[in-house]
Amino acid sequence: MAINVEAVRRSVEQHAPIVNRLREQIGRVIVGQHYMVDRLLTAILANGHVLIEGVPGLAKTTAVTTLAQAMDCTFKRVQFTPDLLPADLIGTLVYTPKTGEFVTKKGPIFGNIILADEINRAPAKVQSALLEAMQEHQVTLGENTFRLEDPFMVLATQNPIEQEGTYPLPEAQVDRFMLKLKVTYPSRAEERQIMDRVDLLHERHVEPVVSREQLLQAREVVNQIYVDDKAKNYIVDLVYATREPETFGLSIKELIEYGASPRATIYLQQAARAMAFLQGEGNVFPNDVKQVAMDVLRHRVKISYEAEAENMTSEDIIRKILDSVPVP
Repeated sequence: MAINVEAVRRSVEQHAPIVNRLREQIGRVIVGQHYMVDRLLTAILANGHVLIEGVPGLAKTTAVTTLAQAMDCTFKRVQFTPDLLPADLIGTLVYTPKTGEFVTKKGPIFGNIILADEINRAPAKVQSALLEAMQEHQVTLGENTFRLEDPFMVLATQNPIEQEGTYPLPEAQVDRFMLKLKVTYPSRAEERQIMDRVDLLHERHVEPVVSREQLLQAREVVNQIYVDDKAKNYIVDLVYATREPETFGLSIKELIEYGASPRATIYLQQAARAMAFLQGEGNVFPNDVKQVAMDVLRHRVKISYEAEAENMTSEDIIRKILDSVPVP
């Protein structure tokens, strides 16, 4: 197995330059926000969707747009609004009087990189229109089902739920996002750099530096990264601890309404593989799992009323789990 891991590591080194090129292009526009950029790259390599949450003005939309422009893929942006309809997103059937037939009119969901901007501004029926596309990479219009071209990713931004004019996302849809990122304010030094760099009259040009084929090849390498039994058991333990925390000596059962789904186990392994790729490794280490655990689990642990009464969040609970579950 050591020989296989070494061969995978060489493949990782061979494909690593695409990550460096993407980082360079993003860095021409975005100041700081290294955590957000790294997690976006993780999701791209792991073939997962991302939900980015933060107050307005933190470069969420700019980061996603820049990343999409740096890849030679089809990019579609959808601005979610309260009057948006499901047909505006996935498309519809249009009747043609001359022929008496219905013609398929495809919506903006038919692209490689989909930016769902301010996704929680639209009502639940529009958000739910994404379910089939996100999970099965296909869209059904009438009697016809259309496959979506690889790569297909939904990168959604949202303002905090507490803000006026927003709708909470359905739990079934939230679970289909591999990662949920929480973006914070830049540091003082970064903010000064933003002020010095930004020129509202001249936008910085971003060049496509990674082709669709290169991205798909890198994903194949990510899928080959080795995950040993210890790392797999650690992943299962973390997810299981969100359902049965007393198994690991945690007295927080009453704070959890329900824990993470099996989809979290799958996504945690794949995200850990992508993190190992970014680190230049051919196998997954427990630290790779730990680095992405919060982003994979924070939106999958539903806290109880008792937790809300104690001003606890799902992140507080996940931190307790990460501190208590033994690392192999």
